Amino acid sequence: MTKSALAGVVLASTTALFGTAALADLNLYCSAQEEWCQIMEKSFEEATGIDVAMTRKSSGETFAQVQAEASNPKGDIWWGGTGDPHLQAAEEDLTEPYVSPMRDQLHPWAIAQATSAGDKTIGIYSGALGFGYNTDMLAKAGLPAPACWEDLTKPEYKGMVQMANPNSSGTAYTTLASMVQLFGEDGGFDYMKRLHANINQYTKSGSAPIKAAGAGETLIGIVFMHDAVAQTVAGFPVATVAPCEGTGYEIGSMSIIKGARNMDEAKKFYDWALSVEAQDLALQVNAFQVMSNVGAAKSDKAPDMAAIKLIDYDFKKYGSSDERKRLLSKWDSDVSTLPQ
Repeated sequence: MTKSALAGVVLASTTALFGTAALADLNLYCSAQEEWCQIMEKSFEEATGIDVAMTRKSSGETFAQVQAEASNPKGDIWWGGTGDPHLQAAEEDLTEPYVSPMRDQLHPWAIAQATSAGDKTIGIYSGALGFGYNTDMLAKAGLPAPACWEDLTKPEYKGMVQMANPNSSGTAYTTLASMVQLFGEDGGFDYMKRLHANINQYTKSGSAPIKAAGAGETLIGIVFMHDAVAQTVAGFPVATVAPCEGTGYEIGSMSIIKGARNMDEAKKFYDWALSVEAQDLALQVNAFQVMSNVGAAKSDKAPDMAAIKLIDYDFKKYGSSDERKRLLSKWDSDVSTLPQ
């Protein structure tokens, strides 16, 4: 067999065993919006010459994948998505501690996220939970504009509200944890049960409900407010609401996967992703979160976190493995099984 033929056999065998991602210099698991994931992948490749294989899944799905692959990690770094599953991954020793030299450029809340997880994750952006509605549909139906969480349970909105499934979506888990913190556990689950009666679909992705609202497929979508703003900026008739009772928020996070095959490249991506250069890419894809680098660009269209009534979200408790599993199990048994 010639050398070139032998090389072809080896390449085919490697691909069959590990997939094409194993041939990349860096395997990136991304839980932000698709366009953001793509521009991060492309820009890092251009900045460093490191070849990246990117897989985009919601934060809940990515956590499940990292957990399933623990004995034989396929990914190197997990970027984006709500912080709760990143914190759970840290607690379950699925991620690697790392202190970046970029750390002194970050907001205190981003560093606090790292400190709470023994430096196994770090905050990369922040965003408040809320909802958006289709203004054209609302006017056509002659319905009042919802302004509070409680409004979403009113009978006039039956079959008109959409949210993601908290088992697959970090956005929806943040919603569940926020209701428990806002109203107490009994009150929070009572709220989720009453809301369930008006839900037309539980989506897999956290941003899908507001995209459906923008497209006129549902009236109301429960999402992070920056995702609703993005729909408005894109030209859809979507109004964004900061609920009157108050609301939770996320600290989107980044973690290096324990046992990463490309550890040096993962650390290079980690450092780059905390830079102003990388974080300024957000606005190119209409991602309106507050970025963790203090020097990152800000949009006047982004929700003003200072003007939103935010709860004192307990990231340590609700990002813990036991509490997350317990709440999801209770939602599965007490809420999702109810008739609509």
